[in-house]
Amino acid sequence: MTLAQTIAVLSPGIRRIPQLANLLEARIVGRWQRCDAVAGWGLRPTAEAARRLAQQRGLPYLALEDGFLRSVGLGVAGYPPVSLVVDDLGIYYDASRPSRLERLIAEMPADEAALAEADRAMALLLRHRLSKYNHAVDSCPPLPSAPRRVLVIDQAAGDLSLAAGGVDASVFPALLQAALAENPDAAVIVKTHPDVLAGKRRGHFDAQHHGDPRISYLAADIHPASLLEQVDAVYVATSQLGFEALLWGKPVVCFGLPWYAGWGVSDDRHPAIAGLGERRPARSLRQLFAAAYLRYPRYLKPESGEVGDVFDAIAYLAEMKRLNAETRGTLYCVGMSWWKRNAVRPFLATPSARLEYVASLRRLQGRKLAADARLVAWSRRRHDGEIAAFARQGGIPVWRMEDGFLRSVGLGSDLLRPLSLVFDERGIYCDPRSPSALEHWLEHGQPDAEALQRAARLRETLARLRMSKYNVGGGFALDPAAAGKPVLLVLGQVESDISIRYGSPAVKTNLGLLEAVRAEAPDAFLVFKPHPDVVAGNRPGQVPPERLAALCDQLAADADIIDCIEQADAVHTLTSLAGFEALLRGKAVHCHGLPFYAGWGLTHDRLATAWRSRRLSLDELVYGSLIHYPRYIDPASLALISAERAVALLEQAKRQAGQRQLERGPWARRWRKLWAYLRVLLGR
Repeated sequence: MTLAQTIAVLSPGIRRIPQLANLLEARIVGRWQRCDAVAGWGLRPTAEAARRLAQQRGLPYLALEDGFLRSVGLGVAGYPPVSLVVDDLGIYYDASRPSRLERLIAEMPADEAALAEADRAMALLLRHRLSKYNHAVDSCPPLPSAPRRVLVIDQAAGDLSLAAGGVDASVFPALLQAALAENPDAAVIVKTHPDVLAGKRRGHFDAQHHGDPRISYLAADIHPASLLEQVDAVYVATSQLGFEALLWGKPVVCFGLPWYAGWGVSDDRHPAIAGLGERRPARSLRQLFAAAYLRYPRYLKPESGEVGDVFDAIAYLAEMKRLNAETRGTLYCVGMSWWKRNAVRPFLATPSARLEYVASLRRLQGRKLAADARLVAWSRRRHDGEIAAFARQGGIPVWRMEDGFLRSVGLGSDLLRPLSLVFDERGIYCDPRSPSALEHWLEHGQPDAEALQRAARLRETLARLRMSKYNVGGGFALDPAAAGKPVLLVLGQVESDISIRYGSPAVKTNLGLLEAVRAEAPDAFLVFKPHPDVVAGNRPGQVPPERLAALCDQLAADADIIDCIEQADAVHTLTSLAGFEALLRGKAVHCHGLPFYAGWGLTHDRLATAWRSRRLSLDELVYGSLIHYPRYIDPASLALISAERAVALLEQAKRQAGQRQLERGPWARRWRKLWAYLRVLLGR
């Protein structure tokens, strides 16, 4: 199907769908403008005006609906679709006439080459346990114990797919009775529709009116995957869940005429099924999937808004589903300034999270907290002990938070919004005294080949783009006096940093590190790179000038850290992230403290780390540290994004440094000082 170049969309709600023009691959205009077609939302009564306008003008009417992989959250504001179906013949759930999907299935080739992508997409869908919506808990309550379990799917009363699928409310008692009669040894589980659970609509079953002891009612909003994998057969009217059950290898009995009925993949009971024979010849499940998921919908690359494919949607939804599951619950964010609240909110604002900000721990004491409460706080601040004690007393998990490893173009101390943060339910990566979620994953995680390929591509991209955490500084030229000597780069840090306080018991200052390196390598050429926050005067860590002159051969105060790394033979650090950045570029890294990347067989370590027993490849370290552990947001849309998209935004910001992109401009430092002054006045 070739879409029209200009499409009239009358509905304000449809026009508000982000990147609608890209999804339709057309220019969007209003009622009174010239157009090639008119679009409306399926068969809804609200689309009547669009259908009438198309008829009056003699133009095609395009029926729009969400694709079968839609989003993480429900179809409400904030969770736009990543796919849309556009049907110029009918719409997939209307069996009374042909649809574009029906034609695609009928014409779908059966050869292996044509279906290879379908096989790959189906495997990914099952591996990541994806459905149309992906916000619900991926865990099923205990089901009745029986030799077999049969699932009966309820639907919302008045659902358009019922009448369009040739059934009415009377079909539901019939399919329930059939499930009981045909499965005498089975427990029959009736699944309530999510809209019914939310109180928005009515269902067709009433638990009080069925006294059969084999019937149980599942009134919980759970992810379909966790339910489908535990049942032996599924009975439906027209629900899309029937097709997902087929993907999970379950036999499906259809009492209505959904789009997947009549092709020979389901047990079809509707009396009109025989009349669909000419329109719906026998097709395999693979052919149905290829047509319905690969060819029928139009997909976005959700992070960039560009036209994408089913694999872009699967990768995005899988990642967002994981992050949503991790954030599920009521999150009490303790002791955050107004600036920090605004910066943190988009990292935690997932469909299943409820955020509440409290100025201090005192505000929570004596309150009855939610049963699913978690505390969120910046790691190891002065009140950390009090927060930990409060959490232990109440049995409440604590999430500690820090900047991620790809942060911004500019310094965090200058109030630049971070692109990445980490939220750690075990500890925090910069404090080796207790295991962190990152350390636990690096010790026990098992990334597959696809994940490691992704990590390798990301590592190569970072090296090619010369990307670092802050991406500040100018060029660096090595002094000619270094010729013929080993060049050692010594990385300065903020000396009050908790990674030094807890992770470097022997050497705790930049001066001490310089002295240790000079003692180890008296004939080497030492380049000292102080931390940008120290150079900017925002943090402690200055080395006395006379000692600096005696110990190091060249100072790289305002240089880009990547320039310095590339020109060094080896790097020495206490716990600096720049040591990790040097590893990514193939440099020998000597750790005098215990950063998160030490102890895995990739660095030269001065301290023992017996509890880090696993020997990692560099790409395993990269995947855990840069892809799995942090969260990233787009600072413009405030949407969660992947590590790769964050790198692309950082590259764009580097190119446009000095403009208002990811930065806050020349007023940032003045605002920081004003904010610090206000905090003193407010006693915060």
